[in-house]
Amino acid sequence: MARRLFAEWLGTLFLLAVVVGSGIMAERLSGGNDAIALLGNTIPTGAILVVLILIFGPISGAHFNPAVTLAFALRREISPRDSMAYIGVQIIGGVAGVILAHAMFGNPLFDPSTTARTGSGQWIGEFVATFGLIATILGCLKARPEAVAYAVGLFITAGYWFTSSTSFANPAVTIARGLTNTFAGIDPAHVAAFIAAQLTGAVVATLVFRWLHGEG
Repeated sequence: MARRLFAEWLGTLFLLAVVVGSGIMAERLSGGNDAIALLGNTIPTGAILVVLILIFGPISGAHFNPAVTLAFALRREISPRDSMAYIGVQIIGGVAGVILAHAMFGNPLFDPSTTARTGSGQWIGEFVATFGLIATILGCLKARPEAVAYAVGLFITAGYWFTSSTSFANPAVTIARGLTNTFAGIDPAHVAAFIAAQLTGAVVATLVFRWLHGEG
């Protein structure tokens, strides 16, 4: 269990370091072009997800996401106690990843975001993004388990562009991104609504795919 928790912590740390670090780099190099900055944030995020899932999947399952852990808990593939431990280290790892990114780029280590991300459109976007992420994982595990890493990376890459919220789809990521006043940030006051939409999407996707796969 210690190895599994460390894998979840380290994987989530690297995920946030890439999300925030690539956002800082993209913003600095894009010359004020938000589309180029978003592209520069998107590609590294999708790429690192593939790498992290391939590395840590055999150790912890490579959740890096409380919504994913919730889905597996609902499927009774992880115990409630282990789920809470996973979620705790994911959040801690995410915050550590933001601090690491800030340290690399010379930003204040603790710098809460002022970026507004709120409203029904963005909440719907987070529901759709998280539903799609869980659907990707459960669908691939059923039919092509060896493709999960690539499918997740591709879905999040697409999600950055087709969802109004740019596809956070992860409560730990959302909490951590509240602590960075950079391109990837979200105002901490808007975090709770994003998380509510994400968890709802995860639950609905889990139930839908349980039915689709004839599992009850």
